[in-house]
Amino acid sequence: MAQNEKLAALSAAGVSVWLDDLSRERIASGNLADLIATRSVVGVTTNPSIFQAALSKGHDYDGQLKELAGQGADADAAIRTMTTDDVRAACDVLAPVFDATGGVDGRVSIEVDPRFAFDADKTVAQAIELWKIVDRPNLFIKIPATEAGLPAITAVIAEGISVNVTLIFSVPRYRAVMGAYLDGLRNAKIGGHDLAKIHSVASFFVSRVDTEIDKRLEAIGTPEALALRGKAGVANARLAYAEYQDVFDGGAHTSTYNHLAAQGGNRQRPLWASTGVKNPDYPDTLYVTELVGPNTVNTLPEKTLQAFADHGEVRGDTLSGHAVEAAQVFAELAAVGIDLTDVFDLLEREGVDKFESAWNELLEATTAELRTAAAGGN
Repeated sequence: MAQNEKLAALSAAGVSVWLDDLSRERIASGNLADLIATRSVVGVTTNPSIFQAALSKGHDYDGQLKELAGQGADADAAIRTMTTDDVRAACDVLAPVFDATGGVDGRVSIEVDPRFAFDADKTVAQAIELWKIVDRPNLFIKIPATEAGLPAITAVIAEGISVNVTLIFSVPRYRAVMGAYLDGLRNAKIGGHDLAKIHSVASFFVSRVDTEIDKRLEAIGTPEALALRGKAGVANARLAYAEYQDVFDGGAHTSTYNHLAAQGGNRQRPLWASTGVKNPDYPDTLYVTELVGPNTVNTLPEKTLQAFADHGEVRGDTLSGHAVEAAQVFAELAAVGIDLTDVFDLLEREGVDKFESAWNELLEATTAELRTAAAGGN
């Protein structure tokens, strides 16, 4: 089977294509393997919403639920078992990619319980637990970039565990995330860990920024405000990429990373998340085409992946060298009355709330399924 030319070109431009979805059916049917073989997919991300959707559809989990019910498992234990089983299986499917890329790709991410987003100690404890349960070197533990998440990121990296930092919306928070990662590498070295085996990505969310800011621009309603619709998400990501280059890619503040790189430390790549286009007026490949650059990851919903395979364009590096014009977009947003600090604070709170709501729905559904299974209904 040949790789799709458009996605292969995206990969050749330095973008690692990851799928933002996972289910047992996708693994068992061979669909994940097919996407690796034909769509340049080299990684998988999950979150509570994705697992909630997977477990609510079909009957792929019925047998295991019945078995877990017979063992007296509660909903938390059942979810932990089912999700880690799926992630371990996906890790095995992606193991050849992991080996071929020296551990850079071939990754599968699993998120800590979102109810711990504001509790660093519980986040660290569960991250270590999940790392041990899945027991695969190509696992990423997802930790949200809340203020409480920052020390947790440092602590988990210091344990030699690879981390996908998620729910990053603002450039200042992204800068803090990069600092937390480098602090973790320093502590890992002190603790005797092999830095070459520790990897990390920083998941910077894109479409949700446009959705929220566009809503506010439309409420303002002036021609100047309306002309800025659809520009904030890409501009924000381009500013983040400039920060990445400053810290990891030869910029003014790269000396700290260079010191750790000399000891085997890996760069923390930026990952563009929330790249499915929400507004039908925008091109459905907007957050792929406009965010192409070396050493990046784009985690795509399957709909966006297939759209790019069909009609995507790679126009070279669309990230580097755009910081000045991106900053101008932000200046214009502020000038028309957009409170950017309020936007990013709201998006972080909503992001945590959405994942926590999905997790609670998953707990409720699993509790009901366990009761049914225990009663012999499955």
